[in-house]
Amino acid sequence: MLARIVSSVFPLECPGCGRPGDPVCTDCLTRIVPAAIAPPPDGIDAWWAAFSYEGIAREVVARVKYRGAHAVTAWLAGAMVTHLAPPVPSVVTWVPTTPDRRRERGFDHAELLARQVGRRIARPTRRLLSRGPGLPQTGQAAAARRLGPTIAPRTIAPATVLLIDDVTTTGASLHAAAVALQSAGAVRIVALTAARTPLPSRSSAGAPRAGRDLGTRL
Repeated sequence: MLARIVSSVFPLECPGCGRPGDPVCTDCLTRIVPAAIAPPPDGIDAWWAAFSYEGIAREVVARVKYRGAHAVTAWLAGAMVTHLAPPVPSVVTWVPTTPDRRRERGFDHAELLARQVGRRIARPTRRLLSRGPGLPQTGQAAAARRLGPTIAPRTIAPATVLLIDDVTTTGASLHAAAVALQSAGAVRIVALTAARTPLPSRSSAGAPRAGRDLGTRL
């Protein structure tokens, strides 16, 4: 517990080299791979992701997902909103984690990201979705992940919604959330994720690298 508190308040070590970072040092920032462009899942009108889910970016996301590190969450949300294109939806929400995971960790990492994103784009963040019990998507076989989680609306949804999640692999979670939002009245749903798993045909070695201008935008 003490280690979690310390890592949340003082996330000082860069995940790439172990040196002081905020939360990623300037040198390692240039090694983060941007997300490849991919079509949105069914039900999502537009979809943007900040990073490819590999290397340093993978560890950054893990610090949010498993530790709830505040400084890292704020940094990651800042990177995410630089990819958001207008028009900006009226409300921000998120793909909820399982009830068991929320109780175990004491927080929902996607909610933390969503609230940080909402502050940056001056939009309210609302809990529009609920998730039934079940296994988390992480660690499941691809076939199981494609089935998606059980997600339902909690309340009436506004016409336009910005949907936040940490990592997208098959897009099943975004699709399930979109279906629930549409059933509650949403007309346009755009998604913004911290990371996207590399496309099968894509080689990390040949992928474009994020330059120092990314650090300036953050």
